[in-house]
Amino acid sequence: MLDQQYQTQLSNNYWYAQLSPEHQQYIATHSQLLEFNKDQNIFLSGDAFNGMYAVLNGAIRLGYIDIQGKEAVAAIAEPIMWFGEISLVDQLPRSHDAIALQKTTVLHWPSRSIQHLLNEQPQFWFHIAQLTSQKLRFAFLELISIQTQNIRQRLAQRLLFILNGYGNHITIEQRSIHLSQEQLAQMLICSRQTINQALQELEKLGVLKVAFRKIEILDLALLHRIAHTLTIHEPE
Repeated sequence: MLDQQYQTQLSNNYWYAQLSPEHQQYIATHSQLLEFNKDQNIFLSGDAFNGMYAVLNGAIRLGYIDIQGKEAVAAIAEPIMWFGEISLVDQLPRSHDAIALQKTTVLHWPSRSIQHLLNEQPQFWFHIAQLTSQKLRFAFLELISIQTQNIRQRLAQRLLFILNGYGNHITIEQRSIHLSQEQLAQMLICSRQTINQALQELEKLGVLKVAFRKIEILDLALLHRIAHTLTIHEPE
């Protein structure tokens, strides 16, 4: 059974909060807490589906490393983001790696329990579709931003995505993002130097403060404006 502190934590997850109390209880009862150390695999590309996960503490890198060792980072899953449902929907092996960036606690909802619920209540597929569509929406927004925005706007939008847990959070509670500039560059498919310059520009505007592997958001409203407008006038 899931501890009350984690139940309360998950209640701020947009998807989980929309489920009925009965479904929330079912997930809490049939899931287990797992601990992962830094650089430990939760699953790898090509693995068979073994269930869904929610990050409770720590952070998970979602991406891929090719045979030459080149890394691609699609997203960083932090509390209280759910992930791992794609293979449930398409019945194919995992499409990417999920690797702990630090010591991390996750809630694992095993595939057997998920399938039992879906067999007994096929209408629950609607909620699975909601979770998948949530990620698809953010993927489309990112593709659009690549074609229509400059790097500063794309960076601002990605920082908002991370703060919001890619649509997982009902409200934004944390204002700090624990990422390296190299990881941000991988996400936005650009050089580290380009990210560094864009961060410096946002820092001059008073939007954020940069530290080692940490970005503190100082002005959330201005960050939102930069991400969603074509131009932003800088102070004299």
